[in-house]
Amino acid sequence: MIRFEQVSFTYADAPAPTLRGIDLVIPDGELCLVVGATGAGKSTFLQLLNGLAPRFTGGTLAGRVVIDGRSTADHPPRELADVVGYVGQRPAAGFVTDTVEHELAFVMENLGVPPAAMRRRVEDVLDLLNLHPIRERPLETLSGGQQQRVAIGSVLTASPRVLVLDEPTSALDPAAAEDVLAALARLVHDLGVTVVAAEHRLERVVHLADRALAIDADGTVRSGPVGEVLAGTAMAPPVVRLGELAGWAPLPLSVRDARRAAGAAVAPASPSLRDRLEANGSATHRRAPRPAGAVVASVRGVRATYGPVVALEQVDLDIRAGQVVAVMGRNGSGKSTLLALLAGLRAPARGEVLVAGHRAGDDPRAAALVPQDPLVLLFESTVGAECAAADRDAGAATGTTRALLDRLLPGVPDDRHPRDLSEGQRLALALAVVLAGDPAVVLLDEPTRGLDAAAKRRLIEILDELVTEGRAVVLATHDVEVVADVADRAVVLAAGEVVADDEARTVVCHSPVFAPQVAKVLAPDEWLTVDEVRAALGVAP
Repeated sequence: MIRFEQVSFTYADAPAPTLRGIDLVIPDGELCLVVGATGAGKSTFLQLLNGLAPRFTGGTLAGRVVIDGRSTADHPPRELADVVGYVGQRPAAGFVTDTVEHELAFVMENLGVPPAAMRRRVEDVLDLLNLHPIRERPLETLSGGQQQRVAIGSVLTASPRVLVLDEPTSALDPAAAEDVLAALARLVHDLGVTVVAAEHRLERVVHLADRALAIDADGTVRSGPVGEVLAGTAMAPPVVRLGELAGWAPLPLSVRDARRAAGAAVAPASPSLRDRLEANGSATHRRAPRPAGAVVASVRGVRATYGPVVALEQVDLDIRAGQVVAVMGRNGSGKSTLLALLAGLRAPARGEVLVAGHRAGDDPRAAALVPQDPLVLLFESTVGAECAAADRDAGAATGTTRALLDRLLPGVPDDRHPRDLSEGQRLALALAVVLAGDPAVVLLDEPTRGLDAAAKRRLIEILDELVTEGRAVVLATHDVEVVADVADRAVVLAAGEVVADDEARTVVCHSPVFAPQVAKVLAPDEWLTVDEVRAALGVAP
């Protein structure tokens, strides 16, 4: 179905090819996972599959990419739309209609699908992705995760033979991600659709993938079984790293396989991982929440609405200095609205929001928000100019923002336009811009979206430093692994109400939806991360 013949791709004015010497075949009916560091070229690889690169991105393509017998050099994206469905990292950027149902029908209208078939396919996709409850909603009122599901549905209605997805679960809560991935697996197994997906949250998808394509730093691509490609790499999900630590062979790709291995002896007469932890593990090896400081933000009796839609109802929260608070919940549960209220970008319909003793928004430097779309914070034409402007606006020393960016994600070029950066690079730049202002409360809406494992680790280190300095961090996220690594407290929202508010370990370990992989593998014992297990076993990092 998909064939790369000695393909290389170089962006205009780039000193070296982004991708080079790719020679591979992706068979029909496979789920192929594309992995690599942030900025390695994953999005470029996907854009080669329907001709967006180089027709819309610019640059030079060498070699041939052939999809279902059609060369992308000879067929523009519109002539491949019946074969290849593509959803990029920013799904809302591709919307062209006003409502969910109209967006699902739009591609079929352009392909001339008969009305009766259009109606049937729309209903099928609504069922497949659980979009019935929002079928008549305006697209602008949807959460980021809901928009992502609609974008995937809009290409599925065209019945493509190849589905190309760039970070398909990045904005989805764990339950919604499972639903979408289960739907993709059904398309692969039952209908023979080929799915090529780039993803950083590998813990969600590795057990479903047939193969992995790893894009290395030099632009070359390695192809092989998922476990072999990920073994020994920093991007491996927790179950793989736990398997490496415990000496399991073969390495597990699913929680189910890891649970079985955890109770079995690695060699005759040797204790299992559970036995070793029972003998060596103690509470001293488990990360304790940092002590809570003074209240720096409070939410009292808050109700927030979007027209007739109630986003938050009777919410009461205190945010204290020196802690990371994770706000979790399904898509549309009110997480982004809560952050907007704390930042002073919205006023509550009822109740009160105070930050640093003042009404939220009265002191714009008291709380700073990095939204889901970081581009709304970026206005300059280059990364260097953006950093310099942030220093001036914040009254910070020259080079402050650039230094923050280098710590979070080194190597982002000064002369690159922010719109030409990868999603993860844009997010890192926006976060650096916000941190330059030295806010007392840092608000992050899905900050790990588009970040690889190394960038997440650097983000966690920066968050640790921020709370050590006495700031408060409020993190709205679906990334349960980051919550396990850094959160002191977890607040779970459902239908706009607070349904859980406690120590992060207590909240996530007792939740089948929000538990990280290590907690699921070793339940009922409350272990959160591979690092905790490593420390308990006395194994050096």
